[in-house]
Formats: sequence, C-alpha cells, structure tokens
Amino acid sequence: MIDAASVNERPAWLERENHLERVVKIGVFGVVIFAVVYPFLSVLATSLASEVDVVKNGGLVIWPEHPTLNAYRTIFAGGVVTRAITVSIAITAIGTLLSMAATIGMAYGLSRQVWGGKYFLLLALFTLLFTPGIIPNYLAVKQYGLLNTYASLILPVLVSAFNLVVLRQFFMNIPSELLDSGRIDGANDWDILLRIVLPLSKAVVAVVALFYAVSYWNDFFNALLYLNDSSMWPLQLIVRLYVVQGAPLPGAGDVAGDTPPLQSIQMAVVVVAMIPILLVYPFLQRYFTRGVLSGAIKG
Repeated sequence: MIDAASVNERPAWLERENHLERVVKIGVFGVVIFAVVYPFLSVLATSLASEVDVVKNGGLVIWPEHPTLNAYRTIFAGGVVTRAITVSIAITAIGTLLSMAATIGMAYGLSRQVWGGKYFLLLALFTLLFTPGIIPNYLAVKQYGLLNTYASLILPVLVSAFNLVVLRQFFMNIPSELLDSGRIDGANDWDILLRIVLPLSKAVVAVVALFYAVSYWNDFFNALLYLNDSSMWPLQLIVRLYVVQGAPLPGAGDVAGDTPPLQSIQMAVVVVAMIPILLVYPFLQRYFTRGVLSGAIKG
C-alpha cells in the first residue's frame, strides 16, 4: 500500500527553505541582478550624457544631469552605422533561415532509420569535437571564391553540430505512432515534417533559432577575416573599430549643436548593437528553458 504522505512529499529541489536560506537566495539573486543591470544602465546613461556630465563623472555616468541625443544623431549622421545595421539585420535574417532549414532537414533525416545515418551523425559530431583552425578555414573560403562576399559569413557556419544534436534528440522523442498515422493517411516525409513534427517542436525550434540569430548578430571575427571592403562590414565590426579601437566616427562633426564626447558616441554604438537582441529575446524567453530541456530529457 502506498503511503499518502510519500505521494504528497515535495521533491528535494522544491522543499520549503528556512528563513536563512531564503535570505541567502535573495542576496545572491540581488547581486546577480546588480551585476547584470548596472553595466547596462551605465552604458545607456553614458550614451545620453553631455560633455559636462562625462567630465564631471570621469567618463562613467550613472545618471546624466543634462541628457541629450546628440550621440545618436552623430552615429546616424555619417551613414556608416545605418549601413552596418542593415547588413547585420540581413545577414542575421537570411543566415538564420538558411541555418534552420538545413539543421531541421538534417535533424529530421538523422532521427529516422535511413541508410548511412549513423555515419553522417558521427561526421557532424566530429566537427563538434575537432574544429578546423583559422588558416584552413580561410583557405577553404578562398578556394570556393567566397572572399569579400556575404556568403562567407553564412555558409562556413551554416549548421551547428550542437543545435543539430538538440533537434535530432527532440525529433526522436516524438511518438512514432503519430508519424505512422500520418503515413497511413498518405502523407510523405515532407508532409510529416511540416504538419506533424514542426508543430510539436515549436519550443525547441524557437530556442535553436535564437541561438543561430544571436550567433550571426554577434559575429565579427569572420567578417574581419573574409571582408576586405569596409562598406560591407556588419555592425559588430563597426563596434570593434569605433568602440574598442577608438577610431573617429565619420560624420561626427556634421551634427548641429554641441559635439558629443567620444565616450557618449562609443556607448551609443553599443546600445544600438544591443537593441535588436533585447527586443527579440523577451518573446522567445518562455520557450527557452522548455526547449533546451526537451531535447535532453527522454520520456
């Protein structure tokens, strides 16, 4: 006979904590929030600060007493940042769509019993364990004639082995009875993938798409290697040039009024680079934990 108390017993990780444990958790949580929010607020405040605020606070502004948008007007006046934003958005959108199409197709194929599927999976896992160096990558891109093209930023990183394994594991956990019922109704593999598998995989697909989008948006190293034309540079490479290296931004003197300080211009570029991810992530956050765990837990 099953004891009712054991049935209603809470799991170890859901046990009610005592007062001291609660205080410690709140304290740790507060420290983490402060460590995350403080740098962001500092960057945003510095981007809105005037010359007087920057000088008064020694370059680290927490609350601008004379807020101004001159820094944002400056970075958009020359057209460099605007063009870089357009390039980054296009690369992220096209790259994410192509990567998702390739990854979903490969994951679904490898989750079924197909000839040679084990060897293709081992080949993908080999790329996860042993990555080529910079010189072999560069020589391969050059050999295929992809230098100084946007394709060099997408094709070499089209499929991530980690994302492939996560999607494949999730597809394997879908009950085979659902797929068999679709075949009985006359559906082919494309119909099963589009009408049965993908609607049941919205969470993990959203998470993998977020992984790809963030990877494409934040990537600057491939652009640094493969793009010789500065007019083709994405936003992250512009951030590296004008923020990290401190190069003068074109058009900085074209804005009417007071010229913003260099620190404000640099932080304004950083804010512009963060905004797209901050806008997209909240809509996908509810899928994040469920999507990651669903591909790793069976049953």
